[in-house]
Amino acid sequence: MNPQGRSVREVVGVFLRLGTVAFGGPVAHMAMMREELVRRRGWVDDARFVDLVGATNLIPGPNSTELAIHLGHERAGWRGLVLGGAAFILPAALMVTGLAWLYVEHGSAPAFTGILYGVVPVVLGIIGHALVGLLPTVVKSPALAGLGVLALATYLAGVNELAVLFGGAALAALAHAVRRAATAGPAVLAAPLVATADTATLTQLFATMLKIGAVLYGSGYVLLTFLRGDFVERLGWITEQQLYDAISIGQVTPGPVFTTATFVGYLVAGWGGAFLATVAIFLPSFIFVGLLTRLAGWLRSRDWTSVLLDGLNVTAFALMAGVSWHLGRQALVDPWTVVLALATLAALHWTKVNSAWLIGAGALLGLLIHG
Repeated sequence: MNPQGRSVREVVGVFLRLGTVAFGGPVAHMAMMREELVRRRGWVDDARFVDLVGATNLIPGPNSTELAIHLGHERAGWRGLVLGGAAFILPAALMVTGLAWLYVEHGSAPAFTGILYGVVPVVLGIIGHALVGLLPTVVKSPALAGLGVLALATYLAGVNELAVLFGGAALAALAHAVRRAATAGPAVLAAPLVATADTATLTQLFATMLKIGAVLYGSGYVLLTFLRGDFVERLGWITEQQLYDAISIGQVTPGPVFTTATFVGYLVAGWGGAFLATVAIFLPSFIFVGLLTRLAGWLRSRDWTSVLLDGLNVTAFALMAGVSWHLGRQALVDPWTVVLALATLAALHWTKVNSAWLIGAGALLGLLIHG
């Protein structure tokens, strides 16, 4: 097998595994990618990694999936872009489709309480280790440190994450403009499930999910708003309760939260609907990343855009820290969970153990302790 073929095979294998164990949402996914692909495998260095994270924040869609697509391209070109992203999505899409079938056929899906009890503290430890490792790369100056603190405080005060993110980039650019002006003179500043689906229904399902994937910025809560507006209120294809159940399944299964769309697609049109909904909501991410594969390098190579990217990166880092704070408050509920998180930090600091093994151990201990 030629080197390109080996790289593609490596990309597919890594992202299939990450997609199978990546619990905890986008911040956790990014931390796991950093652990696996920067620290253990050396595909990119931390500086390139944070620039790719910054680039994903500039386009709509699920950030962690777009980061997987970017990293696949870094390792294996266009085939890595397509197959890496698809491999990261596939395990969650299959799990959610199976759970949707159980939900429709039996009225409920299995509980994950014991697994999540052990997995989430481990995920929190992985995120903490990634944040500490990225800190010197992201916080390059006292000004950026101050910007990060301000962004974190603003996020914890309840300001919308997109306002914090782009506000941070704007503040960095403004500070740069002020410095330039000071040294170089003035400058310009409730319905039944669809039992059978005809072509029109499938077409509308695909188009609606494609639209959501093309315009959605933000978290799973923003996804909930879009799905509710289209599928509950406008089309009346699912009920409010079914939507909340779909969001719950998307949250507790590994991989991208956007696989909530897979569940909704199954409710609307069965197996074919699950497939079409999954393809439609993720397709814009592949297109955007494909168009912007050189964006991070272009931004970094120019003075003004490099400043914007630094501001964007440190603000995104602060948002990751803020999400981790909320996750910690929910996950660290007793001595066992605290020990799991600290043991994960210690294991990652002293060894290069694969994070998948740590998550598997956390799931097993969670079942033994809480299951």
